[in-house]
Amino acid sequence: MRMKRIAVGFMILSLVLTIFSGCKREQKSEYVKFSQSFYDTFDTIINVIAYTKTEEEFNGYMEKIQTRFKELHKLYDIYNNYEGINNIKTINDNAGIKPVKVDKEIIDLILFAKDWYKRTGGRTNIAMGSVLRIWHDYRTVGKDDPENAKLPPMEILQEAVKHTDIEKVIVDEENSTVFLEEKEMSLDVGAIAKGYATEIVAKEIMAQGMQSGIINAGGNVRTMGKPLDGIRERWGIALQDPNKAIFSDEDNTLDTVFVRDASVVSSGDYQRYYIVDGEVYHHLIDPDTLMPGDYYSAVTVVVNDSGLADFLSTTVFLLPYEKSRALVESLDNVEAMWVMKDGKIEVTEGMKKIMKSYGATGAKSN
Repeated sequence: MRMKRIAVGFMILSLVLTIFSGCKREQKSEYVKFSQSFYDTFDTIINVIAYTKTEEEFNGYMEKIQTRFKELHKLYDIYNNYEGINNIKTINDNAGIKPVKVDKEIIDLILFAKDWYKRTGGRTNIAMGSVLRIWHDYRTVGKDDPENAKLPPMEILQEAVKHTDIEKVIVDEENSTVFLEEKEMSLDVGAIAKGYATEIVAKEIMAQGMQSGIINAGGNVRTMGKPLDGIRERWGIALQDPNKAIFSDEDNTLDTVFVRDASVVSSGDYQRYYIVDGEVYHHLIDPDTLMPGDYYSAVTVVVNDSGLADFLSTTVFLLPYEKSRALVESLDNVEAMWVMKDGKIEVTEGMKKIMKSYGATGAKSN
């Protein structure tokens, strides 16, 4: 399943696990840091870091985390069928035919996406599947055969966008069904599913006892508690410089943010792209122009909920700066950073308080 950020090489964020200068003197801790990764869900590497008292305790959490991600991956998949499971693909396959009975995790995700679509001006639309599928197909062909890479014809995109009315995504909570009113419609939850799944897993594993950890789902970072190393009060999350090569040997860290019990998600023009006639075309499609958004090189959103962070990172990326910033500042407990095309950086006032470049450290508690 291809979600918004699918390859480890395209991760925007990396975990900063070193101790920064200025932190208080190391104290003894009964907790030990463990880490483990897996690569069988959401087409990305999912890395988990946690402080637990024993390796056995960590492995127990890890097994539950991986199992849950596998379940959610199948439910939110738009490309594959699974025996005995009605998922997003099942809904799409029955567009214009009949309602599909689905699990609560799908109902909740769709309602969440519809609610935030209305609250944020309709830039991130899970009903854009008919348009996004065309771009996906052309991008896939273009990457497989670069010499013959082409852009989707605008007339095809304009026909497809006629079938993206989110109001025609009918959710019946009482009967737990979803129905797409037009047969040409399809859902694409790539702008939210990975983050939404990460939030579910984080909350569930904390309820089962994990006190300190990070889930990094392909660059969608959710922190839980604080590092129990006796030193830091916050986790340090490095933000990648979008203007430096991903596989460069040089340091490509743009800045570092220090957070606890929060999510950090970025969207950029260097993720999931292909090249046509020397021009780069990425995967974040503007619903008005039906072309890749062209306002920024990257944006980063920090907010407590990982699903919301994922959703907002796309929304913020697809709005011109004044509207984008106004939206962020209208929301409670949401901070953001914009990297402009010319390299200029804009940040919210709250973002400054957690950025290394403005004096924040992992030892500080604001």
